[in-house]
Amino acid sequence: MVAELLKEAEERMKKSIEATRHEFSLIRTGRANPAILEHVQVEAYGTVMPLNQVAAVTVPDPRQLLITPFDRNLLSAIEKGILKSDVNITPTNDGTSIRLVIPPLNEERRKELIKQVHKKAEDGRVAVRNVRHDVIKRLQAQKKAKENPLSEDEERRAEEQVKKLVDKYVAEIDQITKVKEAEMLEV
Repeated sequence: MVAELLKEAEERMKKSIEATRHEFSLIRTGRANPAILEHVQVEAYGTVMPLNQVAAVTVPDPRQLLITPFDRNLLSAIEKGILKSDVNITPTNDGTSIRLVIPPLNEERRKELIKQVHKKAEDGRVAVRNVRHDVIKRLQAQKKAKENPLSEDEERRAEEQVKKLVDKYVAEIDQITKVKEAEMLEV
């Protein structure tokens, strides 16, 4: 029972780390990254679709994204979708594809983005701590259970193991935060 609970807790913490990594990938740096277009929606064929279902996104050089639609008739719809999104980059339509030139970040924008990174990192830490809180509640319930109650020693050992897991995953979030911050400060 305790081993299963700890395994489940570790899986949930790993998912929190992955969610934090994913959130970091959506924050724009000075480099071209197709992930910044992940939330762009395009009105095509009478329905709203994600950009990646109507076009291929490539990175021809470090500061540019090239969007090549599968159907050339969708160029203007893709352009409108990008303009409506929160990407904040003006697309350039050359008749066959769309180019997005990623401008270099100024100091003020970098600081703003670093604040976003720290907020998302804190959200990740909170998610990991919430798993700990949930596990401790379940351990206390198991201790009070009529069938197979936990002894105080078993409960204390399990809580210590959960604390070690929390420390490990919070440290991992701190590490990926430092890496992202260094990437954003790179000129």
